[in-house]
Amino acid sequence: MPRDLPLGNGKLLVAFDLDGRIRDLYYPRVGQENHVQGYPFRWGFHTEGRFAWVSREGWSLSRRYREESLVTSIRGESAELGLAFKAHDVVDFHETVFVRRLTIVNKTGRAREVRVFFHHDFRIKENDVGDTALFDPSNRTVVHYKQDRYFLVNMAVGGKAGVPMWACGQKGPGRDGTWKDAEDGILGGNPIAQGAVDSTVGAGVLVGPNAEVKLDYWIVAAQSWDGAWDSAKALNEKVVERGAESFILRTEAYWRAWVNKEQLNFGDLPPELVDLYKRSLLVLRTQIDDGGAIIAANDSDIQQFARDTYSYLWPRDGALVAEALDRAGYREVVRRFFVFCGELIHKDGYFPHKFTPDGRLASSWHPWTMNGQKQLPIQEDETALVLWALWKFFDRSREVEVFKPLYGKIVRRAADFLASYRDAETGLPAPSWDLWEERHSVSAFAVGAVLGGLDAAVKFAEGVGDRPSARKWSAALGEIRAAADEHLWRPELGRFARAVTPTSHGKVEVDPVVDTALYGLWAFGGYGADDPRIIATMKAVEETLSVKTAVGGIARYENDYYHRKSDDVPGNPWFLGTLWLARHEIALAKTDEELHRKVIPRLAWTRERALPSGVLAEQIDPLTGEPLSVSPLTWSHATVVDVVQHFIERREQLSRCAHCGGTTQPKYKDRGHIGHATQAIRIR
Repeated sequence: MPRDLPLGNGKLLVAFDLDGRIRDLYYPRVGQENHVQGYPFRWGFHTEGRFAWVSREGWSLSRRYREESLVTSIRGESAELGLAFKAHDVVDFHETVFVRRLTIVNKTGRAREVRVFFHHDFRIKENDVGDTALFDPSNRTVVHYKQDRYFLVNMAVGGKAGVPMWACGQKGPGRDGTWKDAEDGILGGNPIAQGAVDSTVGAGVLVGPNAEVKLDYWIVAAQSWDGAWDSAKALNEKVVERGAESFILRTEAYWRAWVNKEQLNFGDLPPELVDLYKRSLLVLRTQIDDGGAIIAANDSDIQQFARDTYSYLWPRDGALVAEALDRAGYREVVRRFFVFCGELIHKDGYFPHKFTPDGRLASSWHPWTMNGQKQLPIQEDETALVLWALWKFFDRSREVEVFKPLYGKIVRRAADFLASYRDAETGLPAPSWDLWEERHSVSAFAVGAVLGGLDAAVKFAEGVGDRPSARKWSAALGEIRAAADEHLWRPELGRFARAVTPTSHGKVEVDPVVDTALYGLWAFGGYGADDPRIIATMKAVEETLSVKTAVGGIARYENDYYHRKSDDVPGNPWFLGTLWLARHEIALAKTDEELHRKVIPRLAWTRERALPSGVLAEQIDPLTGEPLSVSPLTWSHATVVDVVQHFIERREQLSRCAHCGGTTQPKYKDRGHIGHATQAIRIR
């Protein structure tokens, strides 16, 4: 089931399923230590002898965010219970606290007692061995802990804090768990359990006829129980003292200020697409660890396929996300990413496959040998794109103090590697795994990335006066471009090939499959977007990979097998491929009318195929439009940001006065509310 409504602050990340239940909770790093592992945190209501857990079955549910914020707005109604609710959730922008304000609405004309229950199925440190759940009478809270991880649960009704009802119990074979105890409206009050445990807390409220009552609930995450300023007890006391609502208000104000800080002039971009852009920025921030790791996706349900997740840093994904965020003005987040990369690069100048959020080598399926020969288990585009994105960052920011240590750590190492990791006979980059991690070859995407990376390295070297390196890297750049012209361009196809594999005597075996990744040949500057060969290639992508169903969109490549749903289409629609076509259309647009006519429909399709919250998956079902694979995919949202940024820049170029060089559409527009919003933010 896709994840929806992610909430996070760079240390704590909480994600819900489509039933509005917490299904993933990461702490103390985004993507590392998922203490829920996809098991649902149920919540439900009991009134007049009837009980119902909240889900799409039996409830009319709406899942949204509040506008321009990371505050949820979940609404539900049960005709059977005669109840409705409104829930607003946040992960505080600063503290590792998850807060929910729940409004219970009595839809009948009689006063009733309503009891609400929240269930917790923790698997602390990603397993349920040796956990403890207990009721702490000193502050009437329920605490789950193991080693140095503590999760404290509390409630407040009518301004009075403390859990009125609780049960701590064991789960597993032969034991349903404490959530079953709630279904009669009464909890047993067991004060402690150890091993594989869960807990449920509850409270009763009296709701008048056609009236509503508010109730607060929160979970704090900490690495100690008591004593430290950021212990579980200390964080809980902050919420009790200030009130849960204050954390919601300040977090809403913070994210409104954050997402509006650049004050772009969106011109006549439709409001729903402006919202998609801002939502994408906010979702991106939830998937980025404060230590610098940009995580591909945090959706534990993908474990059903390979017992592994997407909760890793792929340097390629990270570089492309960083470039989009940098273009949008979020330089501090990007700076941390590049500093982090400086510690990850191999001494020989390449980036391994992927990394854990704390910077350790992650799981991989790329072998170290092939046909009895040693090989590097890498995707060369990952190394090249970090170098390419680093130049983009420096070119905009001119942050010399940040760049100074990275020239030796990243630029020289990576550029020397790219210049030397070559096939001796063709001059092309040596074969490596492609960006889809499926084929070992010389992919067009990797060649485009290497051209972009080496071009960036030459600019760096010229800027710092490293002329010998500039000459060496420039020579390699020219040789690779000439080799791409000779081997990747296929006159017999009338376009570039997806990939080639060197055979012998300078010959290559051609992979003729049409693939959206052909975009990489021009996207990083290797070829001009208006090169007739690129135009022919991108035309083939659109014609061959268009999904001709009511869902629409662009498939990843011909006969894509991953999560395949139908043999009647080339593959499932991917947000990436659809938006990559929009990027090419932006680059080619000669008039404002052409820009809008071609690009707006691509962005509108993206918004229509998102979840109602605005969250984008990796791909969607070509027949139903339902999200497939992981959700949200960080790269999908970064590509929205990238496309909108390029759209705005191209629109300004097209509107520039031919006589004075000015533009009739300024990039930035002052809306005058950022300062006001910032005044509501209080860190401590």
